[in-house]
Amino acid sequence: MLILGINAFHADSSAAIVRDGKLVAAAEEERFRRIKHWAGFPSQAVAYCLREAGASLRDLDHVAVNQDGRAQFWHKVAYAALKRPSPALILSRLRTRRARKGIREHLAEAFPGRDFAGALHAVEHHQAHLSSAFHMSPFAEAAAVSVDGFGDFSSAAWGIGSGSRIDVEGRVLFPHSLGIFYQAVTQYLGFPHYGDEYKVMGLAPYGEPRFLAELRRLVSLHDDGGFALDLAFFRHHREALSFNWDGGVPEFAALYSPALVDLLGPARTADEPIAQHHRDIARSAQAIYEEAFFHLLRGMHERHPVDAIAIAGGCGANSVANGKVRRETKYRRVYVQAAAGDAGGAIGAAFTVWHRHLGQPARFAMDHAYWGPSFDAAAIDAVISQNEAAIRAGDCTVERPDRDALVRATAAAIADGEVVGWFQGRMEWGPRALGNRSIVCDPRRADMKTILNAKIKRRESFRPFAPSVLKEAVGEWFEEDDDVPFMMQVFQIREEKRPLIPAVTHVDGSGRLQTVHADTNPMYHQLISAFRDLTGVPMVLNTSFNENEPVVCAPGEALACFLRTRMDVLVLGDALITRRQEARAAE
Repeated sequence: MLILGINAFHADSSAAIVRDGKLVAAAEEERFRRIKHWAGFPSQAVAYCLREAGASLRDLDHVAVNQDGRAQFWHKVAYAALKRPSPALILSRLRTRRARKGIREHLAEAFPGRDFAGALHAVEHHQAHLSSAFHMSPFAEAAAVSVDGFGDFSSAAWGIGSGSRIDVEGRVLFPHSLGIFYQAVTQYLGFPHYGDEYKVMGLAPYGEPRFLAELRRLVSLHDDGGFALDLAFFRHHREALSFNWDGGVPEFAALYSPALVDLLGPARTADEPIAQHHRDIARSAQAIYEEAFFHLLRGMHERHPVDAIAIAGGCGANSVANGKVRRETKYRRVYVQAAAGDAGGAIGAAFTVWHRHLGQPARFAMDHAYWGPSFDAAAIDAVISQNEAAIRAGDCTVERPDRDALVRATAAAIADGEVVGWFQGRMEWGPRALGNRSIVCDPRRADMKTILNAKIKRRESFRPFAPSVLKEAVGEWFEEDDDVPFMMQVFQIREEKRPLIPAVTHVDGSGRLQTVHADTNPMYHQLISAFRDLTGVPMVLNTSFNENEPVVCAPGEALACFLRTRMDVLVLGDALITRRQEARAAE
């Protein structure tokens, strides 16, 4: 039984393929198109998934899409009748829906001559999110929650998962949305691009919550755990705002109204320096989000006192809030989908079909994120051979030591303060680099953030870098001891350890950790273990292997990034590519 799951016409367009209830492959379209958050039909991701499964379009029994235009139909009718949004808004939505070709038509266009003859399923957006969290978790029973901007006229859904069932208990419907609240504040603070919310999350610890009273006017909490917006501060519900969801970078017009400017003062422009009151607004917005999020979770636990929770939806990427779940609620076990945002809907749609439509009880636990393309030694050797002149021009050497020597040499380079590109195995699923498409550095160096930004990343100074830590060492270095395989939770670093790892300790003493297991990524675990043996520190700084672009997918992209930046070392499979000391000194 082959099921293809698709997230199309949302940001982070993606595909996943499931065989007999087990995930085979999953990838976001942006990695192939090289355009961040690419929105549209994921034809290249679909092609990859079919290749990985050794299948063609004709072999597919089912295709599942995480969008159902029929969902919440009567709520849509009632809203249009009672709220009377502008005719331009209604016409805009209808034109967008008509402009999107059917999934069968897109598949036929992408794979001519190989018609799909199986069943097509439209899966409601938040049902797919809930499935991507609960059905992938290790929990037999858990609360499940999805919170995002919007999908199928909802912005949140929650319920209880048991066995293979997910019973949805409640929803928040359009136009109310925590995702819209956070995105509007993000835009107000001068971060206009889709996905910039993580910048506000990183900026927040530098501020004080001085704007709580003002921002509480934007969000009210309901007794059932839900929430509502004061719509006077927003535009999305009454105006035809410009969006782009079809073939390129997702784009959003400003979501906030002039009332927010009247409340908080002039909005920051993208090129304006960040002032203290901007930091304070960021801190206050994060606090308001957490109030609403934990209010929802506490209400769920009162009604269903289970000890585990599974989280997805775009707001599920708020790793700061996720890391506080155990402190702020009675849930003791937390699972966050690696691709919590719209990309994860591809997996969720496929597994919703497996469990709900096909009635299959078999569960699959996703305990790692390595579901993307891999490249064998021959492919890597071909890339090196094709770029031999550029490698020589960059004054680099290429060696091929055995695996143990390669790991030892790489650990020594990290301990010496060098910036190392690490390209191994299958590409990660989701937004985080988790040790296969990573740049790794020494977490002990207080100046490492500056070095990284100067050589490669060029990120805002307030944005933190993250630690990859051996799972067995988490309790010794962090105030909580739990598994965080997808870097989707932030924990407090133990106070006495913070001076030892300043490069991965945020201003508030926290770190967005990734726990590394020997059984799911043995080579990355071996590298960190070798670094620990040299330094006594069981972690490395880990950031994504890219330079203001999607994370690298193929070895040619990794080599190109290495050659055009000031990275010191590239480990490309079993090849060790090193800049000579003279070349580094000249830079």
